[in-house]
Amino acid sequence: MKKTDFYYDLPEELIAQTPIEPRDASRLMVCPSEADIIHDHFYNIADYLNTGDLLIMNDSKVLPARLLTEDTEILLLEQQGEERIPTEGGQNMQCLWECIGRKLNKGRIIEFPGLTAQVIEILPDANRLIKFTYDGDFYEILEKIGNMPLPPYITEKLQDNNRYNTIYANEAGSAAAPTAGLHFTERVFASLKEKGIITAYVTLHVGLGTFRPVKAELVSEHKMHSERYWLPEETAQKIKDCKSRNNRVIAVGTTACRVLESVGATCGRPQSGSTDIFITPGYNFKVIDGLITNFHLPESTLLMLISALMGREAALSAYEEAIKEKYRFFSFGDSMAIL
Repeated sequence: MKKTDFYYDLPEELIAQTPIEPRDASRLMVCPSEADIIHDHFYNIADYLNTGDLLIMNDSKVLPARLLTEDTEILLLEQQGEERIPTEGGQNMQCLWECIGRKLNKGRIIEFPGLTAQVIEILPDANRLIKFTYDGDFYEILEKIGNMPLPPYITEKLQDNNRYNTIYANEAGSAAAPTAGLHFTERVFASLKEKGIITAYVTLHVGLGTFRPVKAELVSEHKMHSERYWLPEETAQKIKDCKSRNNRVIAVGTTACRVLESVGATCGRPQSGSTDIFITPGYNFKVIDGLITNFHLPESTLLMLISALMGREAALSAYEEAIKEKYRFFSFGDSMAIL
């Protein structure tokens, strides 16, 4: 397969620049396995699920991890450690983060409100290891001074940082949102509960690699980025129970899908690790029976994953239909349910 096999032409005006209000008012394209496409709204998602189905969501939380000064910026990728150090004035905290940014020469010290950053090392991949020194809680400081690391195709400023997180986001650590979950509201959760649809959570901290384009002409030559995940005991048990009663396991988002397919046959027990799984057409899905997702970039690994689940021609045909019907695309766009 070539990356050009996954190309489609998207009018720029269909790239959603701002989130819709309320969240669940987004449109929903339902793609059943043996029926015509259905057009609806996300607040009716429960209508297309069965009693006893299991929805699994990624509860990772996006950090306001973009730190700016007049001449530079730092984007936090992954924390490497934290410790308390004694100082003349009392006790300070330090933590190490792998970062990317501009004008970050080794040894440079940058002052932010409540936070001092020092470039400790330039890593082999040109990322930087940066030491942050501070008093108090690092994440509380980030909330005050940081900016959300929005995707490069979003050019409008986000008015409310919470709109780039799901309402169930809990585990801080992502550099990008698991956007399939942005459509969920308390109203949607109430409708799922009323119908007897079960929910559970995994954690996968989304890295900036999710925006990395496929540069290799042959899909098989692309190297996927690695991301950390956790599959908790409660979720593992719910998967086991769901499979035993022959109900469907439906991933909310490609990140939740990558966790479940990474653990595969061992999904009935809790575990953690890192995954660089690359799902392309021809892949045999081991855990999931459906997927709720957004509309993805042309030639992206996410579109390739969608194509693996529903078939490349069917996926591109669905995208053609979405463009014809003027669906909103990408992170703040509309939703698609592949069942």
